[in-house]
Amino acid sequence: MKKLVIFDLDGTLLNTIEDLGQAANYALERNGYATHSMASYPYFVGNGVRRLMTRVLPEDARDDENVDRVLKDFLEFYDEHCTDYTKPYNGMPELLQDLRDMGVAMAVASNKYQKAVDKIIPHFYPNIDFIAIEGHKEGVNVKPDPSVVFAILAKAGVAKADTLYVGDSGVDMETAKRACIDSVGVTWGFRSKKELVEYYANAIVNNPLEILDIVEYGIKIS
Repeated sequence: MKKLVIFDLDGTLLNTIEDLGQAANYALERNGYATHSMASYPYFVGNGVRRLMTRVLPEDARDDENVDRVLKDFLEFYDEHCTDYTKPYNGMPELLQDLRDMGVAMAVASNKYQKAVDKIIPHFYPNIDFIAIEGHKEGVNVKPDPSVVFAILAKAGVAKADTLYVGDSGVDMETAKRACIDSVGVTWGFRSKKELVEYYANAIVNNPLEILDIVEYGIKIS
């Protein structure tokens, strides 16, 4: 039985895409650039907000000065509106409660900047006592660099073999691989099942409660 489950945030614990897209479009419009449809944003996100701003800008406007300016406006808007449309995925609150009742430790590892993570997680999951809520911090590499996972493991005092990483993207599966821990790819998030397969997810699930069997019995679907 696994003793620790580390969750990605965007596209795994919470559907955050509408708020991310609204904030990015606000920043683009404010700076005179064309906006994008909400359907485009699942393919822009996943590597932190600076990379998001780079991707949404026109190719000929991606210099540091423009990215800095658009990012400033994005952060100003998102800090105030990051919970407007965001919501838990169906079955996720029940999964977290079941894991808590089983005595399994839980943590969050996100490429979202730390200030937003610290606001969003307690807002939607106030009754879950995560042992660590780790977002991106200045000077620390974003996932798939496994540094955030190693920081969580150090806090938890749990062995890699007793840990499960759950995420919705190739970035997440690569993070788990680099950290040498088992991974579960979820199909309800921002990326495709094909991507999860290509990045060698140890297991793929279509419903949050399927994760309980993997935690308890080590079921592998590869």
